[in-house]
Amino acid sequence: MTETLLDPGIGMTSRRTRERLIQRLMDAGIDSPEVLRVMRALPRHLFVDEALASRAYEDSALPIGHGQTLSQPYTVARMTQALLEHGTPDTVLEIGTGSGFQTAVLASLVRRVYTVERVGELFERAQERLGALKMRNVRYRHGDGAQGWPEYAPYQAIMVTAAPRGIPRLLAEQLAPGGIMVLPIGEGPRQSLVRLVRHARGGFGHEILEPASFVPLLAGVA
Repeated sequence: MTETLLDPGIGMTSRRTRERLIQRLMDAGIDSPEVLRVMRALPRHLFVDEALASRAYEDSALPIGHGQTLSQPYTVARMTQALLEHGTPDTVLEIGTGSGFQTAVLASLVRRVYTVERVGELFERAQERLGALKMRNVRYRHGDGAQGWPEYAPYQAIMVTAAPRGIPRLLAEQLAPGGIMVLPIGEGPRQSLVRLVRHARGGFGHEILEPASFVPLLAGVA
């Protein structure tokens, strides 16, 4: 993991502004000290266009272009907490780099993150942002996230930040035995956040965590 997090008071926002966000996350059920520490420290305003920077610490999703969004802080924290609830994985595959903010959260908590983004412009921007934050434990791929990144499989955890219609078999097969995948599943308003576990003795189990709202998982590259 990286230790290059910025001080909560640095940047265009005050410590008080960030603390209000952290309190909202805690009120909503986020209770992992490590997740809250990272959410407090990361400069979320650097992951959106300058025109939206003043809204960066609201608990709301923000557009990042190409029909994609920066997930609301609660969603980022909830998915991260669900992924780490039963232990911190060594390696995480992230499908959908987007702005790079969720990538930064994961990279602050685990040894290595492998992240795949299908949109070339988002891919390049995310690399620049994470490079500026000196996060050196991330490997990037511009490619079809629906295919995963089999060269480095198996992964102890996989996070998918866009919604397939059902559990994607190709990604599930890249989980290590005992590994966990957190992802939204479904279409339109009928999406659910799901945690999938690959059992050590074979087979998979899953639990539905809560309703969700994500952009669809698309195949191919752009």
